[in-house]
Amino acid sequence: MEKNRLIEILEKFKKIKIAVVGDIMLDDYIIGDVERISPEAPVPIVKVKKERFVLGGAANVISNLASLGAQTISFGIVGNDFDGKRLIKELENKKIDISGIIKTNDRPTIVKRRITSGQQQLLRIDWEDTTHITYEQENLIIEGIKKNIKDIHAIILSDYDKGVLTPRVATEIIKIARENNIIVNVDPKPKNIENYRGATSMTPNRKEARECLGIPQENDFYKIGKELKEKLQLKNLLLTKSEEGMSLFLDETVDIPTYAKEVYDVTGAGDTVISVFTLAAASGIEWYEAAKIANTAAGVVVGRIGTSTVTVDEILEFYDRIYHEWK
Repeated sequence: MEKNRLIEILEKFKKIKIAVVGDIMLDDYIIGDVERISPEAPVPIVKVKKERFVLGGAANVISNLASLGAQTISFGIVGNDFDGKRLIKELENKKIDISGIIKTNDRPTIVKRRITSGQQQLLRIDWEDTTHITYEQENLIIEGIKKNIKDIHAIILSDYDKGVLTPRVATEIIKIARENNIIVNVDPKPKNIENYRGATSMTPNRKEARECLGIPQENDFYKIGKELKEKLQLKNLLLTKSEEGMSLFLDETVDIPTYAKEVYDVTGAGDTVISVFTLAAASGIEWYEAAKIANTAAGVVVGRIGTSTVTVDEILEFYDRIYHEWK
């Protein structure tokens, strides 16, 4: 892709509005040094240097879209608790429309707390309730999508299997999107795969794609991608393959090599892929071009530790590195 073409596409991002529906959460990091083992138990003692939190799960998808200049409206659920307030405040700071977020007393805000030393994760602690949201909460999300459908260019369903994307919510949103000729892309959980029949696209990794079809030992990913696309009646499917890049399944298959030279952490990389892939496609370009831009963005975030987002300038900078190395 010529650089001028890439710049032209990225400039369109600020005119696009995306609705994100899914399991919003916080990724909390406690970062320190380990110098000795506890005398109380055979576990390391972490001397804390700093603590930080970032938006995680579907909220990381939202954050990626905001970092790229897109307009975003978020749909999900948070607890009426301290972490819920932190999450909402962070979304507001990014000028994200939070009108679709439900605050509730019946479940906690999802938090994943990671304790790390150097580049090593020592422990993760999760706060969550993974039961399905209530019928009334489903109604609020579905009605919110209906209310905003004329103002959005695409919908992302970000499924972390934490209870928001119930079968009813998923199928109703896909139905609404299809009736309005709106892109609806899915980052799936394999156990919920039947909920997403008829979506526009899906962005599973290799392990997820195998599990979706119930064939965990199959290594022919071309076969897997084609079968999954046909089974779910998708317009296309973007299969991410880690160090092997991506494959986009249209009528034909397009292979896209990886450009990342160093991979430190894949946490949140799938969120970046579906964010950029959907946003680029919603700007009116061909799907294979959207996949190439998403692949470039993924190359940026896997070179960092922890959940991360990517900006337009970072995509352009990484593009320049790729161009000069492959020229």
